[in-house]
Parts: sequence; C-alpha cells; structure tokens
Amino acid sequence: MPTKSPPESSNRILSRLSTVDFALVAPHLKRVDLPLRKQLEARNKPIAYIYFMESGFASVVANGAGRTIEVGLIGREGMTGLAVVMGADRTTSDTFIQSAGTGSRIKADQLRRALEQSRTFQAACLLYAQAFMTQMTYTAISNGRSKIEERLARWILMASDRVGSDEMALTHKFLSMMLGVRRSGVTVALHLLVQAGLIKAQRGIITVINREALKEISNGAYGVPEAEFRRLFG
Repeated sequence: MPTKSPPESSNRILSRLSTVDFALVAPHLKRVDLPLRKQLEARNKPIAYIYFMESGFASVVANGAGRTIEVGLIGREGMTGLAVVMGADRTTSDTFIQSAGTGSRIKADQLRRALEQSRTFQAACLLYAQAFMTQMTYTAISNGRSKIEERLARWILMASDRVGSDEMALTHKFLSMMLGVRRSGVTVALHLLVQAGLIKAQRGIITVINREALKEISNGAYGVPEAEFRRLFG
C-alpha cells in the first residue's frame, strides 16, 4: 500500500509532518466542522478527541471561584489535547470554539499510539506545547500588569492572527468574559481604541484599522509568544 503524503493543510503541526509521521495519524483523522460554542474539552473529564484546527479558533478557559477567564487561544497553528501529549488524560480547564471553523480530529488513544511510535511526531507536538505555554505565560503577565485597553489590544491581535482577517464578530459580553473584567470596562476600552483610530467597532463587529499601533498599545504583551512560535516552527 502506498504511504500517504502529508496533507496540504492550514494546520501548522500537520503540515510540517514527514510522510512517515503523517502516515501514523492519517487513517485516524476525521475532518469536522467546528461550530460556535462547541465544547472540545471539559475540565476534569477524560479527553476523548484531539482537534487540529484548520480555521476559526478555540478558547481555553479557566474557572475559579465562580469566575471564568481565558488563558489561551488555539487556532490553525495548533492543537487541543496537550494534556494527552504530556501523558495525562484530562485537564482542569474547558476548551470551546469561539470562532466557528473546521479541523481534523483524532481519538485520544490513537494519538497516544502515534506518539509512542514516533519520536519525531512527539517532538512536533511538544514544540507546540512549548509555544502554547509561552502564550499562557504572557497571558498571565498581561492579566496581572496591563490595563484593560492593553489586554484588549493584545487579544484582538491574537484573534485576528487566527481567523486570518482584520474583521471579527466579537460582542462586549464575550470580550468581558474572555478578559475576566466587567462589561463596562470593555466598553470603555473599546471606545479608547476606536477614538485612537486603531479599530472600528459596530454592531458586534470589530475591524482592525492600525495593526502596528495596536501592538504598541499592547505594551509588550503581544509579540514574544508569536516570535517563539516562529522560532520553533519557522
């Protein structure tokens, strides 16, 4: 039987696999639609599937003392199920789709077998884990030291990177939950960015106008995780 070639995929992990490594997972990958709010992982429950995003993005959300806050974004650059890659079977956070898209999924047990059979496939997944941990580190730094408008600028840039567009459907309520702040705080921060001519915000649609100025407003919170990903994945 001929060996399957690596896919022409927008997912950065799958697209960089060798022919041999891709052959380990190809028979088990299933293309799926990922509608808005679809839950990919539930905290403290066994992970059944790992998803390789092709478009759209998912939020990793922590819940503490009855409050939720986003701790990471996963788009076409990555995958869910890093707990499985690390040897566990569950996580303490929830992951669900925040911008509808598509992807490929594989059963957790099938991924484990592929990881056991190939050190190079395992290395690719671990490189992404490193990049994601860097993103989470800078999310923590941003949450602890940054003003709301700085955190919002960073988040808008990260979301734009993952949808591949300057225009995104984002409501005030959604942003307040992701940033872990009051809705009124998000409204004020959005108004500041609009007044500065960095974005447009109309009827739940945010459009990036000045990307470089948004980077400056983020005050160092955006850029390091993105550079680390480029260093690891090229």
